[in-house]
Amino acid sequence: MKTPRPGRRARPRRLRSRVTIIAGLAITAGVVLGVMLMYLLQMNSVRRTIDSQLLTYAEQIAQSGQSGTWPSPLPPSGLDPNAQAQAIAADGRVLAATRTLAGVPAVYTLPPGTGTPVRQKAADGVVPDEVRVVGLQATVAGQPVTIVTGSPSGLLSEVNEGFVHQLLFGVPVILLLSAGTVWLVVGRALRPVEQIRHTVTDITSADLTRRVPEPGTDDEIGNLARTMNDMLSRLDAAAKQQRRFTADASHELRSPLAAIRTTLEVGLAHPDRAPWPKIAERAVEQSQRLEALIQQLLVLAKADDRRLATQQRSVDLGGLLEEIRSSTHPAHPVRIDLDIAPDTAVVGDPGHLERLFRNIVDNSVRHARTRVVVTAAATTDAVTIDVDDDGPGIPAEDRERVFNRFVRLDESRGRGTGNSGLGLAIAREIVHAHHGRITVAESPTGGARLAVVLPRNGGGGGKASGKQPPHTHRSRF
Repeated sequence: MKTPRPGRRARPRRLRSRVTIIAGLAITAGVVLGVMLMYLLQMNSVRRTIDSQLLTYAEQIAQSGQSGTWPSPLPPSGLDPNAQAQAIAADGRVLAATRTLAGVPAVYTLPPGTGTPVRQKAADGVVPDEVRVVGLQATVAGQPVTIVTGSPSGLLSEVNEGFVHQLLFGVPVILLLSAGTVWLVVGRALRPVEQIRHTVTDITSADLTRRVPEPGTDDEIGNLARTMNDMLSRLDAAAKQQRRFTADASHELRSPLAAIRTTLEVGLAHPDRAPWPKIAERAVEQSQRLEALIQQLLVLAKADDRRLATQQRSVDLGGLLEEIRSSTHPAHPVRIDLDIAPDTAVVGDPGHLERLFRNIVDNSVRHARTRVVVTAAATTDAVTIDVDDDGPGIPAEDRERVFNRFVRLDESRGRGTGNSGLGLAIAREIVHAHHGRITVAESPTGGARLAVVLPRNGGGGGKASGKQPPHTHRSRF
């Protein structure tokens, strides 16, 4: 029974909380900035309105004194009933004032011009603490006069109080609403991720057929689910291939071991009459078969571990193919013809390249009727080796499958030929390790053509070197 690790289920909650907090803070910051901007714009608009009203009031007062006689008290403003005013002569005398400033000396020292908020008190305290003042310099009845109008900044205070109330009451509400909305939205968005996590947690190596639920959306989570399912499909295929490989390898290893044991048991049952030289010869043959199979399995294991082509040397493929022809002894009469172009050298691992072409030539010789033709052609960048036989050929639907491990085709390419089914699989791994390609096609001679294309530089872009790179002590098998 699996025990969940502590804190495993807390991760989505922590992510959800982090996203909610970050989004809530971001929304709150945006709201605060927006309210502050609105506050500044509104305050500026209110100031301009007050200044415009006070300036209009000052112009009206200046117009009322053009006859040389100032009304006493000055008439109130029709725009702002709280506005106050004084008409001040050049020597500082108050020529006229509104009712609230009657008999009060000049209380405003603001130079003529528009608008700056000031704090100033009259001697008798009749002027509010906070006012908005506008000064207008005019010529009234031929005399320079400064008309100063002011209004208590109550409207500004109202705007300021409204802003404070918005911050104190509106922002927390917006924060709670936005955080709640983000919490719900993120939870809904992460629900498929949680389902994927639950499914992946329950999947074991014993059952890789399960798949994670796909939300059916073309977004990041949908792509994640599809990617997970693709990965599970690859893992399932790899696990099935590994199980087949293990079963086939066990069967192949058991066959020569069983033959050796049977041969020895028969000899031991009749030690006096047993043909011990033949028994030993038979045991040696089976042990050699067993050794070859183990070496093939080791090559495939290293290919799976990406440890092929460890040595990089210049290899003359023409000379290598000539050596393979000389050392190949078919079980039935088969002629091996070579057609090698000049300069067929490539950079690669000599041992692996020898195994590659020996496997291909042995395969063609095994299934040829009378003849195998090996052709080598060279270009500036690559060398192409074609191995043709005049055997039964390989059906088109099986030309990719023959490179799978332990695959034996029916009829003449079956188990009866003594083939382990690993030769072409190893050949493909070696070709891929050298960044080349191998294909199967129909031969002009009527059989099968195995075509190998290898880059001259081994796919690494470097030049051939007679020196071995580090770690050349590794086995070639």
